[in-house]
Amino acid sequence: MTTCVGEAVAPYLDDLSRLRIAVFRDYPYLYKGDVAYERDYLAAYARSPRSVFVLALDGDSVVGASSGLPLADDGDAFQQPFREHGMAVDEVFYFGESVLLNTYRGQGLGHRFFDEREAHARSLGGFCRTAFCSVERDANDPRRPPHYRSNDAFWRKRGYQRQETMFCHLDWTELGDAAPTSHSLRFWLRPLDDRSTRPEG
Repeated sequence: MTTCVGEAVAPYLDDLSRLRIAVFRDYPYLYKGDVAYERDYLAAYARSPRSVFVLALDGDSVVGASSGLPLADDGDAFQQPFREHGMAVDEVFYFGESVLLNTYRGQGLGHRFFDEREAHARSLGGFCRTAFCSVERDANDPRRPPHYRSNDAFWRKRGYQRQETMFCHLDWTELGDAAPTSHSLRFWLRPLDDRSTRPEG
């Protein structure tokens, strides 16, 4: 596991782009993938001097990654739901997606990703909560694999609360489609200084 702050992640951007496309092809994102878009997206994170990338490495290969940055450095699509709910954007540290290849799951890396990002946000000072969002899918979506389990229980164990009225909307092209469609993503929030629900071990 290694942590990169800001532009220090630059040498890994191509590997991260490929990793994100590989992982997000699976349900629930069903993302067709666009290397150019991914590199631009990740480069925007890298330009934030207070951003963080937590990388899981197997030798020289990046097998997992998790990112975060001050919400004030992110786009309006992510900021607007907080403004609508009277929350100060400058006080929120936003977590981007965590991606991990299947063969490396179940080894505690998901907790490490959250631990490292939360610690980074605390070290910066000035943030009172952390947040992330996740795509919403219908419970009866026919594309849902029989073995699929959501991360809701894991996130609740980490102390994150599902927000019933906070959403953002992003466009991407799904597998089998020719054009982007709009997707609804729900926010989850946690007070940054609340360590009472932090899992042990």
